[in-house]
Amino acid sequence: MTRLWTRLACAALALGSASAGIARAEAPKTLEIKPGETVVLIGNTLAERMLYFPDFEVLLHARFPEHKLVFRNLGWSADELTLRPRSQDFKDHGHNLEDHKPQVLLAAFGFNESFGGKNGLAKFEKDLADFIKQSTTTKYDGQNPPRLVLLTPIANEDHAGRKILAGKMNNEQIATYVAAMKTIAAAHDIQCVDLFEPSQALYAKANADGKYLTINGCHLSAEGYRQLAPVLDEALFGKAPAPKGDLKKIKAEVAEKNLQFFYDYRAVNGFYIYGGRKNPFGVVNFPAEFKKLRKMIANRDERIWQAAQGKDLPAKIDDGNTGEFTTIETNFKNEVALTSPDEAQKSFTLAPDFEITCFASEKDFPDLQDPVAFVFDNKGRLWVTCCPSYPMYLPGTPPNDKILILEDTNGDGKADKQTVFADGLHLPIGIELGDGGAYVSAQPSLMFLPDKDGDDKADSKELVLHGFDSADSHHSISAFEWGPGGDMYFEEGTFHHTQIETPYGPERVKNAGVFRYEPRTDKVDIHVSYGFANPWGYCFDKWGQDFCADASGGANYVAAAFSGDVDYPRKHPGLKQFLVKQWRPTCGCQFVSSRHFPDEMQGDYLLNNCISFQGTLQYRMKDEASGFAADPVEPLMRSADPNFRPVDLDFAPDGSLYILDWYNPLIGHMQHSVRDPKRDHTHGRVWRITYKKKPLVEPVRIAGEPIEKLLDGLKTYEDRTRYRVRRELRGRPTKDVMAAVDKVAASLQGDDEATQHLLVELLWVKQHHDVVDETLLDRALTSKDGRARAAGVRVLCQWRDRVKEPLKKLEAAVNDEHPRVRLEGVRTLSFFGSQDALDIAVQVLIHPTDEYIDYVLKETTATLEGRIKANPQASAQ
Repeated sequence: MTRLWTRLACAALALGSASAGIARAEAPKTLEIKPGETVVLIGNTLAERMLYFPDFEVLLHARFPEHKLVFRNLGWSADELTLRPRSQDFKDHGHNLEDHKPQVLLAAFGFNESFGGKNGLAKFEKDLADFIKQSTTTKYDGQNPPRLVLLTPIANEDHAGRKILAGKMNNEQIATYVAAMKTIAAAHDIQCVDLFEPSQALYAKANADGKYLTINGCHLSAEGYRQLAPVLDEALFGKAPAPKGDLKKIKAEVAEKNLQFFYDYRAVNGFYIYGGRKNPFGVVNFPAEFKKLRKMIANRDERIWQAAQGKDLPAKIDDGNTGEFTTIETNFKNEVALTSPDEAQKSFTLAPDFEITCFASEKDFPDLQDPVAFVFDNKGRLWVTCCPSYPMYLPGTPPNDKILILEDTNGDGKADKQTVFADGLHLPIGIELGDGGAYVSAQPSLMFLPDKDGDDKADSKELVLHGFDSADSHHSISAFEWGPGGDMYFEEGTFHHTQIETPYGPERVKNAGVFRYEPRTDKVDIHVSYGFANPWGYCFDKWGQDFCADASGGANYVAAAFSGDVDYPRKHPGLKQFLVKQWRPTCGCQFVSSRHFPDEMQGDYLLNNCISFQGTLQYRMKDEASGFAADPVEPLMRSADPNFRPVDLDFAPDGSLYILDWYNPLIGHMQHSVRDPKRDHTHGRVWRITYKKKPLVEPVRIAGEPIEKLLDGLKTYEDRTRYRVRRELRGRPTKDVMAAVDKVAASLQGDDEATQHLLVELLWVKQHHDVVDETLLDRALTSKDGRARAAGVRVLCQWRDRVKEPLKKLEAAVNDEHPRVRLEGVRTLSFFGSQDALDIAVQVLIHPTDEYIDYVLKETTATLEGRIKANPQASAQ
């Protein structure tokens, strides 16, 4: 049926499209390749992932073993014909078409454009015709224009088990754009390879065997690329001859070349290599580094050619011809004195009756080097990401960053066992556990490390999201945190221009933001688009209100106010802070929720600071109309050791507080060269803070416990315990969890705080499993507790497309007696696009407002008015 629809669309386009008046010509049947030519691939994520799964490139070299072809993949997530955002001055990095000088240009566009639907088709046709004209008339190599081949989008595939019905959602509109590509290509005598129909055939065969060829409905898996490669190869060149070289050996050499090319093309710290902060340090060290790296890449091209010709290769790559690095002198004038953990412990000053001990250090665990982030698992063990390769890869030195599991097996408050969960990583700045593994940042991607057999060793490294910018390694996605409803949040700093391709369309943000990711459905939202400097702290209170800390400037925000929807490239304007900044830069925030800590500290906001004041600040929270405010109280802890750098904090299952210490004399990119010899790469500590006058909390058993017992754990006082209980329930069979949740929900009676909070907790468990329960949602929305109603509205926001009459529910919220509920209601309306939504939003003016509500109303109004103006017909529906 889809094939028939495609043909009909083709016929319609031939009669009525903007390209129909162009004389039709017969496109070339096969692509000509000449010895010594450079082939460049550009396009969206379909192209980008070919850098990691290079099966087509392998077949290309195998088919032309004597040609000594140079293949360069310039694919980039979510790229479109006319929209390819890059960080400042990326054009100066040497990866323009003029730099690579292709004789053959393969272009894979159309998927992201297809989300423009019928309204965007005419623009796409014009853009494609203009692109063809430009590409076929520009002499990138200085002699002749390249031979251009268009690659259509692949079809999308339904993942029913994950509720990702990408095929049903997208294939009809993709087919329309594929038809346009074929028509326009033929009219310009350009070869166009149809990957849409062949991919559908591959899916059908795989699905019949209970398998999938995509990771999320729109992006091919490793097996998907393996099966697509011969389809593309034969479509370009015809039937393939028998290869002279061993395909596995060719692939190994291609993979190594692509890895080094990746370190060049997608280099982290681009802003210091070619961007606004290249002076005064980057211009000294980077020219020699990239000259060396590009010679290394050329060496690997040679090895590919030899492997394609069936020649034997030495096991070790000889890079002796690649040159030397520039010698870098330090500009750090202070004497560096790296003290032992015992000496460092004496440098701390703590609030009365608190004490600090060293849980782990490089002394006992030499792998604990440059730790950046940590998280407790459901067994109470501490997972730590270690980044000795920070700030970035040095050509010729393979990065070997690690994730460690540190365990206190005898309960004495000190780690005595280490397990290396994963190694060979590059800058795992952020981490969160769940879904049978670990989610880890890996610029420019989000990586998932599964552990299916439970042996505490990562089984593989899976790239699940692409398109995060790499302009600055210490602005990369960080501060990973599960939201109470099973969506994951992480932050990114300024200088970055990120665009993420998803089954639901591309998501873009520039110069900082907060992301919201649903791993089950692969949905991604730009949760906050705001002009942060470098946000590095995100946390939720007991009722699901979220708070954001911007590290560089030391600002702290109530996130509900500026997390309404905006359309790229618009960003939210300045928002007031909920506390008066004392120090900067900060790194990590958390609320006190531990019966082990003093009663008067419960609910306090803790905030690490890592320069000048090096310690953990403390603020007393209070409600302030629709938002919050906080007053400073005595800091919990500070250190006199100038190398102490607190970068993360969390409460352990026993109620003690753990602080992660990067322990480094130099931390700035802008202040010192990334290659400054005084940067430390071998130290790291984890500190543990306890209160002398109250006993530790008896840890709740979580891992492997029965579902009924886990649900009982949702009544526990400690926020972080309930956090881990929800994470454990997330991994249990949905059917079993839902049955148990429904049973507990049916038994709930009373309007007291504990009952209403448990009601919200159960609603969040439903969210974790992506099970919409409108009855339970309505109970939260009509709770006697305004905090529960506000939490319900936040859930409604995520379920707005799957519940009945969402606008009616939001109208009630906008007119609620509690100002925080009204704020959440107005915020949620920004995710719509209709005049009805705007009419409901302004009803908030009937009631008293405050600075936060005024801000949210202004922002929601701006978003809705923009959408109504852009698409009046849709807004009226």
